[in-house]
Amino acid sequence: MRDLKFGVFDHLDRGRRSMTELYDQRLEIVARYDRAGFHAYHLAEHHATPLGMSPSPSVFLSAVAQRTKRLRFGPLVYLLPLYHPLRLAEEIAMLDHLSHGRLEVGIGRGQSPIELALYGQDVGAAQAVFQEALAVMELAFAQERVSFAGEHFTFDGFPVELRPLQQPHPPFWYGVGSPESATDYGRRGFHAVTLAKPAAAAEIARCFYAGSAAGGWSGHRIGICRFIVVGETDHEAQNVAAQAYPVWHASFFELFRRYGRKPAQTTWAPTFAEMVAHGLACAGSPATVAAALDAQLTETGANYLVGQFVFGDMSLTAAVKSIALFADQVMPKLL
Repeated sequence: MRDLKFGVFDHLDRGRRSMTELYDQRLEIVARYDRAGFHAYHLAEHHATPLGMSPSPSVFLSAVAQRTKRLRFGPLVYLLPLYHPLRLAEEIAMLDHLSHGRLEVGIGRGQSPIELALYGQDVGAAQAVFQEALAVMELAFAQERVSFAGEHFTFDGFPVELRPLQQPHPPFWYGVGSPESATDYGRRGFHAVTLAKPAAAAEIARCFYAGSAAGGWSGHRIGICRFIVVGETDHEAQNVAAQAYPVWHASFFELFRRYGRKPAQTTWAPTFAEMVAHGLACAGSPATVAAALDAQLTETGANYLVGQFVFGDMSLTAAVKSIALFADQVMPKLL
């Protein structure tokens, strides 16, 4: 039996529904993830783009906290260059208490330089700001007063009145795209998720495990993230995926189209069938999906499978059916 857990990744992309309907439907779906036994729900943060309609993950996740009982949840990721680190540490502590200790905290510098620039951030300094912000947050989780002197942040005896329920802090997550980052963040005690194709993901997982062991950590998760659609038949699921995916794809590239830029990640093919061919998606009957994912888990050695189950203009009915089939008939076959 595999040491495997199942998670969910959600861009919360706009699709073709009203914002009120989008939020209501997604919260209903998240409650179903909770009942179905998923480990965690991971929510993207994006700005000025239809790709992500949760520019403030904490707001949406506070609603998630109130509608779920066991499901863990968190951002993947908070874009640290856009936050005051002490302010964010307070938000994290609030969410952790509101959820009775179910928060998982993904952090990063952001993959879209356009989004950072629109907020007036120096894209070239984003990595340095990220590292300083993380250092400040770690101090805020551990000390009663925070003093820090850096290039981007300086504090002298800032009083900390609110700490997370989970000690020393909720688990940290990072999106890894290279073996080097996998080794580094594994050593630092992070969990990780990769969007890489299977062969690259296998090397990333190997490096993550090595880094985690070198840091003295055990039981940490390295996940592969895939688009997943399940139907009664291959034809049914493939039709749903083929119709919904182009809407998501258009949202992904919209901001770059507006500004005449190319994204840092260029692995997203224009059709779902091409994504399947690249090993980044699967759609079919429970047997078809289970076989495809079983092969990837064996190849990569990942111990966390993260599904992007709802995207584009997929209907609530199709999404609910797909998630139920996955939970009832696919998950047991992968353990």
